[in-house]
Amino acid sequence: MAIQKPSHTFTKIHLKALRTNNFKILFALSFTVFINTFSFAQDIPKPTDSIKPTVKDSVVVNAKDFVKNEAPAEKAQDSTTTDSIKPKKELLEHIVRYSAKDYTSFNQKKQKLFLYNDAQIDYGDINIKSGSIVIDYSTNTVYAKGILDSVGTYSQAPVFTQGKNVVEPDSIVFNTQTEKALIYNSKTEQSGGTVIAQVTKKENDSVYFIHRGKYTTAEDLDDPEYYILLRKAKIVPGKKIVTGLANLFIYEVPTPIGVPFAFFPQSEKQTSGVLIPTFGEQNDRGYFLQNGGYYFAINDYVDLAVLGDYYTNGSYGLRLENTYAKRYRFRGNVGFRYENLITSERGFPDYGKSTVYNLRWSHSQDSKANPSSRFSASVNLGSSTYYRQSVNQINTGAFLNNTLSSSVSYSKTFEGEPSVNYSVTATHSQNTNTEQINMTLPTFQGNVSRIFPFAPKNGSKKGIIQNINFQYSVRGENRIQTTDSLFFKKEMFDDAKTGFQHSIPISTNFKVFKHFSLSTSASFNEVWTFKTIDKFYDNLTDEVITETVNGFDAFRTYNFSTSLGTTVYGMFNFKKDKENPKIHAIRHVIRPSISYNINPAFDKYYETAEVINADGLTAAEIEIIQNENNLEYSRFDGGLFGTPGKNFSSSMGISIANNFEAKVRDKDSTATEPKKVVLLNNLNFSTSYNFAGDSLQWSPVRMSGGTQLFDNKLSVNFGATLDPYALDNNNRRINKFNVNNGGSLFRLTSANMTMSYSLSSSKKDGSENRNQGRAIQENLRSGGRDDDLFGVSEDFSRQNEDADSKKDEEPSAFYNFKIPWDLRLAYAVNYSNNTRQNEISSHSLMFSGNIELSPKWSVGASSGYDLKNKGFTYTQLRFERDLLSWRMNFSWVPFSTRASWNFFIGIKSNILKDLKYEKRRQPDQQL
Repeated sequence: MAIQKPSHTFTKIHLKALRTNNFKILFALSFTVFINTFSFAQDIPKPTDSIKPTVKDSVVVNAKDFVKNEAPAEKAQDSTTTDSIKPKKELLEHIVRYSAKDYTSFNQKKQKLFLYNDAQIDYGDINIKSGSIVIDYSTNTVYAKGILDSVGTYSQAPVFTQGKNVVEPDSIVFNTQTEKALIYNSKTEQSGGTVIAQVTKKENDSVYFIHRGKYTTAEDLDDPEYYILLRKAKIVPGKKIVTGLANLFIYEVPTPIGVPFAFFPQSEKQTSGVLIPTFGEQNDRGYFLQNGGYYFAINDYVDLAVLGDYYTNGSYGLRLENTYAKRYRFRGNVGFRYENLITSERGFPDYGKSTVYNLRWSHSQDSKANPSSRFSASVNLGSSTYYRQSVNQINTGAFLNNTLSSSVSYSKTFEGEPSVNYSVTATHSQNTNTEQINMTLPTFQGNVSRIFPFAPKNGSKKGIIQNINFQYSVRGENRIQTTDSLFFKKEMFDDAKTGFQHSIPISTNFKVFKHFSLSTSASFNEVWTFKTIDKFYDNLTDEVITETVNGFDAFRTYNFSTSLGTTVYGMFNFKKDKENPKIHAIRHVIRPSISYNINPAFDKYYETAEVINADGLTAAEIEIIQNENNLEYSRFDGGLFGTPGKNFSSSMGISIANNFEAKVRDKDSTATEPKKVVLLNNLNFSTSYNFAGDSLQWSPVRMSGGTQLFDNKLSVNFGATLDPYALDNNNRRINKFNVNNGGSLFRLTSANMTMSYSLSSSKKDGSENRNQGRAIQENLRSGGRDDDLFGVSEDFSRQNEDADSKKDEEPSAFYNFKIPWDLRLAYAVNYSNNTRQNEISSHSLMFSGNIELSPKWSVGASSGYDLKNKGFTYTQLRFERDLLSWRMNFSWVPFSTRASWNFFIGIKSNILKDLKYEKRRQPDQQL
């Protein structure tokens, strides 16, 4: 196919061959698999100086203009003849548009079209931009290259774009007849990395070759810190990649890491594939292969990774990791881990087998999905020993945390007046020390919003009548208490408790004497249960026997309460004779309140256990047995929502809340107003008096307080319990005030104080400068802390995930003029004196910090010291090096029963995540 020569001033060209490949060299490099190609060179002609420039900013040429001007001879149409051969397509299927800034000129003698300075050609989805473009009609060739500016700098290099693919070479040679092309020194982004090829050859629409190409994920493409040299590679876009010898280069230094050849299936969509395992050795389980498996790309919304571990001593593990998401609807992830662990060797006394598992599920609903209903899930359950025995991660946050918890809930609101909402929730709480598990499967909660029957239709509510309101709520539970050994077994449901509680509170509030706020309320409660108990005393065995009675039963209670409170403001102004005192004033806010509660006695729900085998016993003897064994009980004992009160209760509560603030001179000399400083956020006292009690009518006084100092960097909280009653010689409370027993007014029974201090090199809180990525998120997913005071978690199956955030400002290339750092301190002390022990029950200091020694080096540590037992707590040291496209870290637990270390170096990019090296030492086996 020859290019038609122009027959008039409008230039006609044929650029069918510009419908070339999308230059997509997509390939998924796994472990150390890399590619290459072949080379050849060709000179690119430059526009000659002899051509007289003709300015033509933009020319639009239609395909029909390429048809020769000779009029075809008319032929009679033969209706009996049908040609089964489809006619060929026109030479050009799209409109060709081209332009240049300086000139667009055609040389009749050389049969060449020249475009110079910001030259551009558009044909369909193909676009070529270059400093110079030459179209040679005699050889059907298109040349594109850059130009030299006035100082000799090569600029305006070609940019070839087809669809979403962009190739930026030094020059392009393209034959419109054979549809072949040569691209020199191209840089093409492919699959998260960049291919830098000396020569790329387009063979046809579906086959490409590259020679001595470099694949890298480095940002500096002129001097990449590493690349994979692809000596020869054949690429069929969207189908496959076939490579020859390829190996890794680090700063132009070749390494022996490579492969002789490789074949990769290729797809532009998310694809399934093999996950290559990590090889290593463990001191008590031998050699292992970890985190190998298969990735299933189920569809655009759901994926699944199946991973496994195997150890030469017979231990194995299985993990399922799933993520799912739908835009503007929901997103979440599910993970299940199971490990069958063998210690020692069969025949040895320390030989043992154990299985541990863990299930995690996190689901969040987009706020735009449905404003009236919401579904969420946060699940973390499994073996109580999972975080202590798992061999594929070191989760210090969850290891030091003794509680696992889960919650799955759905809520729905029906708008209206009044509004109605309900929620269904399943919860789980697990103590990993006692292996006790509490679950509700499920909990139902329904509420009708507050109703004001006497409120005016317009305006605010005033007075005792208009403020009368009531509401209705119902709560139903199916509660299960079990142990770790019976979890998910039939026996865990045998002692399940089910019940409902209905509550109707009625309340009102109004002002008294202008400055006092009085509120009063009454509440009616009804409890439904499906299991009650029956007790009787067996005289022969001398024991109380309790039996469970299945069937519906209910009890009803009610109570009354009222409270009176106000707010008192006090201001203490300092000397005004000074021109500018440092402290201007101190403000004291007091919020006293007094409350009264009355609960009737519901003794009708109580009865006395029957004495069986009472033959030969008199009524007086039976009564003595009943009194000695305290056989009075309620059939609702042990119920979900408590037991109706047997005794009449009438009590008064007293509380005083305090707040202290100061106005001080501002350090800023331009400030016109003094600065407000909080001295004490709160200082609260509370106690109660039981009018119906016979003795010990006053409850202990509870004091609590807290404040923040040094620009809110130091947080202090404290509390204490003061008992007004004395102790006897057996350290039991007696009905005698301590002051009347020769002591002080109050007896300090307990006290506590916690302090946390956060420092950093920036003005912001140090917590904002920490790495809040992979490790912290793993802490939270496992139920741990949101900081690194307990250490940073390590999931060996997620080592290469790059979670580090970019720096706010670029460091100097010569030295680090700032050394970012952060430090967190946590101090806690508890005092106990309930029975005159007068001791510090716990006393500890915890600390954690990170320092960036250089722009790429950072070190961190988490530890603590037990001031009571004189020893260091769990300690972790961390070292991390940012190697641009690589990441290297080393973590070390130097002592304790979990002494271990882990070293990792690998590429950050997910496409080369298997190009890594790691070595670790597991904790020693404890005999």
